[in-house]
Amino acid sequence: MVTKTIRSGAFTRRTASTAGPAARAPSPASQPAPASSSAPSAAGGAEAVLQAIESVLPMAQQAAGEAAGAALHAARSLGRQVSRTAGGMLGLTGERMSRVDTAWLRMDNPSNLMVILGVWTLAPRVDYEAVCARIAERLLKYPRFRQRVVEDAAGATWVDVPDLDIHQHVVRERLPRVARGKEQAALQALVGRLAMEPLDHRRPLWKMHLIENYRDEQGREASALVVRIHHCIADGIALISVTMSLVDGGAAPPKRRKSAAASPAQGAEDWIAHALLKPLTDMAVKALDAAGDGAAASLHLLRKPAQGVEGTLDAAADAARLAVQVFNDAASLALMPDDSKTSLKGKAGRAKRVAWCAPLPLDDVKAVGRALRASINDVLLSCVAGAIGAYLRERGEDVAGKEIRAMIPVNLRPIDEAWKLGNRFGLVPLVLPIGIENPVERLYEVRRRMRELKGSTQPLLAFGLLAVAGLLIKPAQDAMLSLFSRKTTAVMTNVPGPREKLQFCGATLEQTMFWVPQSGDIGLGVSILSYGGGVQFGVIGDTHLCPDPQAIIDQFHPEFAKLTTLTLMLPWEG
Repeated sequence: MVTKTIRSGAFTRRTASTAGPAARAPSPASQPAPASSSAPSAAGGAEAVLQAIESVLPMAQQAAGEAAGAALHAARSLGRQVSRTAGGMLGLTGERMSRVDTAWLRMDNPSNLMVILGVWTLAPRVDYEAVCARIAERLLKYPRFRQRVVEDAAGATWVDVPDLDIHQHVVRERLPRVARGKEQAALQALVGRLAMEPLDHRRPLWKMHLIENYRDEQGREASALVVRIHHCIADGIALISVTMSLVDGGAAPPKRRKSAAASPAQGAEDWIAHALLKPLTDMAVKALDAAGDGAAASLHLLRKPAQGVEGTLDAAADAARLAVQVFNDAASLALMPDDSKTSLKGKAGRAKRVAWCAPLPLDDVKAVGRALRASINDVLLSCVAGAIGAYLRERGEDVAGKEIRAMIPVNLRPIDEAWKLGNRFGLVPLVLPIGIENPVERLYEVRRRMRELKGSTQPLLAFGLLAVAGLLIKPAQDAMLSLFSRKTTAVMTNVPGPREKLQFCGATLEQTMFWVPQSGDIGLGVSILSYGGGVQFGVIGDTHLCPDPQAIIDQFHPEFAKLTTLTLMLPWEG
């Protein structure tokens, strides 16, 4: 086969000619049309399309370049405004908060605080001063944990706190005296109360509570550590990196390099250029300028725009497919229908309750997934849908044919950069089929929906939406982000943790659970965390919309047991 390359301006196309007896016979569709036919040949039609594309390409390139220049000019203008506000009028010295982090900072409301909530149970008990020393030694190496936040009209600034007193951030707590076996319920009540206790904005936005008189499910003397960190500091994936630095033998975070020029103006401009302009304008310019062989997958093209797009018509085709994907995903986000009406949806109150269950063996979950040709994620999400459906049926609600939407965070950065903190994730809506009672049927429906989400650009679009929201004043931001809370019943996370149990201050970290915050009037949060060979479910609920989250938790094990039983009844290949 001989390949010929034809170049025209910025466009490249390839043709191939084949000779010899081994050449494949052309299909009937590829045969030239009879001379008497009035329709143009397939080759002539393709040539006409190429000529049309080539004729408009320079104009498209110029328009895209002008759009990029205009956007960068707007970024510089905003940067100058930020610089005047933060550096001149307020006299502050510090690092400007990114726009996405600013959006999370402003999202606090009386029903939902934007605080990531975590619970560790440790056995045997740990010493308070030893915990304080470990936190001071390890956590304060991350600058964000020794900085407070100062808000202004244009956003917020991270300002160092000199001589931070660790004892103001790591405090002692004691549970009330309860009957043996009721300690976990008492701990859950305390965690629910702390979930709605605002952090002190005069100090760095985090706090830890060491419960010194806890007893675990086996009746052993233990400690519990409740961790509260504002979402503007970091997302859940980043905080796992922080967690790994706190445990015995944990590594300190890499030292951050300071850029040569770190003025507030450049910080704002760089953020807009890298987080907003690159995924949009650079992609458009490079895609229209395409002449290379093939292209990255559409999501990769969005996430790695600086690498550009190489040669040939394939790149233009990929860019076109990407444009369609982005348009469809944007339309899906904007036109999401309302959730099914259930008691879990409505106006949230001002109190929370939490609950969690004993871990499921991870190997059992894997075995069910293999037998049914489904992923671990599919199995666990199917159990979540089944548990919520069973909970609502027990409350007398008819859920036949009903679905609820859960927003799932999706990590958008390399895991080895999580130590940099901040928020680098998007959101993707997953519709849970709570009305399907048959566990296997429900699992396959969840699997189908998860496959449809693969390759979606919705996480990036949601990240961009948060970025734009951070540029707006709070009322405008609230109006923009209300889209998610109006159309969503729950926020759900599924995070893989270490396979082996960790040590902290000489004690074993027996169980760990965390919840990310819900926004607006969303009243339900579901967390799935694998750790130490088990998978644990946790639920946090608004007391008005979900007064008994333990009733949902109590359904997880039965739902998984039903799925396991049906799996064992399937025919086995001998």
